[in-house]
Parts: sequence; C-alpha cells; structure tokens
Amino acid sequence: MAESTSLLFNPRTYDPAHFDPETRRLLRATVDWFEARGKRRLIQDYRSRVWLADFLEFAAKEELFATFLTPASAAAGDGDRRWDTARIAALNEIFGFYGLDYWYAWQVTVLGLGPVWQSDNADARERAAGLLAQGEVFAFGLSERTHGADIYSTDMLLEPDADVPGGFRATGSKYYIGNGNAAGLVSVFGRRTDVEGPDGYVFFAADSRHPAYHLRKNVVDSSKFVSEFHLEDYPVAPADVLHTGRAAFDVALNTVNVGKFNLCTASIGICEHAMYEAVTHATNRILYGRPVTAFPHVRRELTDAYVRLVGMKLFSDRAVDYFRSAGPDDRRYLLFNPMTKMKVTTEGEKVIDLMWDVIAAKGFEKDTYFAQAAVEIRGLPKLEGTVHVNLALILKFLRNHLLDPVDHPPVPTRLDAADDAFLFRQGPARGLGSVRFHDWRTAFDAYAEVPNVARFREQADALCAFVETSAPDEEQSRDLDLLLAVGQLFALVVHGQLILEQARLTGLDEELLDELFAVLVRDFSAHAVDLHGKDSATEAQQEWALGAVRRPVVDTARSTRIWERVEALAGAYEMAP
Repeated sequence: MAESTSLLFNPRTYDPAHFDPETRRLLRATVDWFEARGKRRLIQDYRSRVWLADFLEFAAKEELFATFLTPASAAAGDGDRRWDTARIAALNEIFGFYGLDYWYAWQVTVLGLGPVWQSDNADARERAAGLLAQGEVFAFGLSERTHGADIYSTDMLLEPDADVPGGFRATGSKYYIGNGNAAGLVSVFGRRTDVEGPDGYVFFAADSRHPAYHLRKNVVDSSKFVSEFHLEDYPVAPADVLHTGRAAFDVALNTVNVGKFNLCTASIGICEHAMYEAVTHATNRILYGRPVTAFPHVRRELTDAYVRLVGMKLFSDRAVDYFRSAGPDDRRYLLFNPMTKMKVTTEGEKVIDLMWDVIAAKGFEKDTYFAQAAVEIRGLPKLEGTVHVNLALILKFLRNHLLDPVDHPPVPTRLDAADDAFLFRQGPARGLGSVRFHDWRTAFDAYAEVPNVARFREQADALCAFVETSAPDEEQSRDLDLLLAVGQLFALVVHGQLILEQARLTGLDEELLDELFAVLVRDFSAHAVDLHGKDSATEAQQEWALGAVRRPVVDTARSTRIWERVEALAGAYEMAP
C-alpha cells in the first residue's frame, strides 16, 4: 500500500533527500509556506485574482529564484546557485501542486532569463544576477498580438539612435507577456529598421518601470499577469543589447527549449493534488447503498488515471537525465523536450478528465482544489507552442529514432549538484535531422516478459514497418492532419521507451508497468484507427492501421491489486484548512 503513495508527491512525507542540503531546505520551505497558508486562503487568492506579492516576498526572502535560476557562471562563487534541471523540475511539481499561478510567475522568469544567460553581455548578466538576488521577476517579450510567436514577422522596431553610438530607440507592442507588470528585466525581441532580413534581429533588455514602457492591460482574468505592453521611443543602450542578427533568432528558440520543459512537471503536480481529492471523495461517497468505488467502471477510470500519472512521472524524470547530459554531440533532448511539453501535458488532461468523470459535480465545487485543476490543466498543452507545433517538431526525428540507431554511452540518473551549462550554449537552432539516437528496442527487450510491454512492442515494430513501406509520400506530406496522426503513434513509442528506462533505473515493479502498458496498447490502437479514417490515407495505410490494432493482455487479479494501491490514496493527504 505504501508504494502507491510514495510514487506521488505528498507534502506530509516529502523529504527530497537525494538533493544537497540547501536544495532540500528550500524545497521543504516552499512546501511549508503553502501548507501554512492553508487550502481556504489558496483557493480565495485564486478566485479573487490577486497579484502574488506575498508569494514573491517569500521567494525573495529565501532567495529561492536566485538560488535555482542563477547559473554557476553568474553566481559569484556561491556554491548553492546553479542551473540544475533536476531540482528545477522538483520545484515545478511543487508549484503545480499548489497552483499554476505561482508556477507561471516562476516559468516566465525562466524564459526571461534565457536570452540573458545565453548572452556575452557581461553587464546584462551581472544586472540580472543582482535583480534575482533582490527577488525580482523577469519576463520574455517575444509574442505579439498580430503575429503570435511568429518571430519572422515581429513589429517591435529599433531605430538607430543618433545620439548614442550603438544604441537604438525601440517602438512596438508585445502581447501575452507574463510578469510584464512587474519584471525588473524584460528580454525583448525586435528588429532593426536599417538592416534587412535575419541579420536585423535584436534581443534587448528593458525595464517595466521605465517611463517609455507602457503597460496596457492583463489579457487574462487571473492572478497570472499576462500583459500587453507598448514601448514608445524606448532608449536601448549598447549595454542593453543581448544578441543581434541570426544569433537572436536562435536564442529565441533555444530559450523556449529550456522553458517548455517545465510544463511537464507542473502538470504532474496539478494531477497529484487533484488525485488525492478525487480518490478520497470517491471512496467516501455512497451511491445506491454502495461506495462509488465499488462500481467496476469507477475502479477502471481511477486506475487508468493513476497509471497514466505514474507514466508521466517516469517519462519526465528520465527526460531530465538527457537534458542534463546533453552536449554538442548528444542532442537527444531535442526530441524528449517537445515530448514532455506535448505528451506529458496531454496525458495530464486525460488524468483530470478520468477523475472528473468519477467525482462529477464535486469537481465544480468552490472549496476544492480540483475545480481550479480542471481549468488550469488545459493551459499547459497550449503554452510554449501548441500540441500540433510540438507534434510536427517530433516528426522530424521519426526516421532516425525508429530505424537508424547509433551507439551512445548510457546516460545515468542525474541528480548530482551540477550546473547545466550547455543549455545556455546550445548553438544554432537547426540541424534536427542530424540528431541520432540509441536503440529504443533495448528498453523494451529488458521487459520482454511483461505481457503488455510485449504487446506494445508488436505495435512499435509495426510502426517501423509502416515507416519503411507505407510512409506518407510527398503529396501526403503536405497533409498535416495525416502527419499528426502518425506523430501520435511515434510519440507513444518514445513515451514507452523512457518509461521503461526509468522503470529499470528505479526498480519499479512489473505489475504496475504491465497495467500502464495495457493503457498504452489501447492508446496506440485508438490512434491507429484515427489514422485509418484520415481523408488522404491510402488503401495500404488503412490496411496497416487496422492491422496494428491490439487488445491488451487482461489480468483481472493484476488490475485488482493495482486498484488497491489507488484506493490507498484515500485520506493519504488533505491540505490544511
């Protein structure tokens, strides 16, 4: 019984002993701050849409953001300050657990810092480190109202300043910019008026308190301040310029590479808190003289939700290792990163929906965390690029990953107190077709005796045959609707691979793994049927799709034992009033 609760974050028992003492202290202090506020205040603040001033005051006092988001190169010798993806992921989960508004203020600070930490501008780097130490937040001025995140079309224009050699005057608006109301530094993307093409791009640092910075509004009805702001003849000194030319374009994409990884663990935190509420409610609810959890469909939905959540955690934890071990010759993280953003967050939506089907009207009640979880879980698949954008990105790796593996040294579990410096020197944001991967089959071979892993392996092998014999031709490759269906199938194989790798590293028991892969078998079959129904699917592709449908291996005793683990979550955690 204890194992089911130990796999999920539980504030009552949380002790991140695998981290160094200062990281452990800060993570625990963050949990204690939220617990001391209590559930009533947490929900009240969410519903009243107040700015997060008290939370940011706590973070400033503890130097939380400064410790977690200052790379060692800017830490002035402070050994506790580093950019460590493992502990950043842990903090994402905690913020998600208590409320996405808190996570969002942190997340856009991460994005705002990206262009600074990738810059050779020593003055700007020192300024950013100082602002972090003071407890300031940051913002990332990329998106625009007309163009969205289409950075080719930016209308933030920089005129050379005749009075300041190397300086500019910036005029233009940005839209959907988190922390735009309070950021001590806003990393803003624009283009010069005197230089055509990509050589004219500029990333520069602005201050939201400057008189030429005009805050227009919060574009959402939330504690999150997602701003529209306008610069009017804003002076950009040489010391404010972070990047110019093609490097500025690359930095925009590389910053998103770093930031969008945070979405997966925030989604996990949301689902964990909601699951405690849902299972506890369902266990105590009597319907027609029986506990709701006595009904078979309820047990199935809650069990599916639980194993999907375990899969989300396994995949995300393993992806951390590839992120931290990345380098110029190992860029596998460029596949696993959009997977965390796209696949893990959409799994989070499924987890919430499954539980909501069980608790029904309870999920709307104003005194539950679940009511906000059901709303906030929708946002994560839609931030830092839509699901479709990230699926299209994933497809760029399909052939190399499935069909053309190479030898890579094994990547260990990375929980060491190291600075992930490569994330700020990723280099040009191109060449994805040259990224090579280790053999995905190795992870499956290690669990060949687990019935549903073996069943899913049949489907994965079938997908390889599809790519070799029935892949979309040139004309079909223009049908993004068809390609995205293929992308969903490929994503499932990658999802399963990293789940199995992490299961091996952590000693996850095979019964739980078997139940999880029964769900993945069903998912693969559903996506295959979806591909079969696409308008442009050829007869051969339709035949393949139906041939790839499989039924999971059913084991009633196994499913009952996994259900008992889910049932043990009832009463395991309830936030203090």
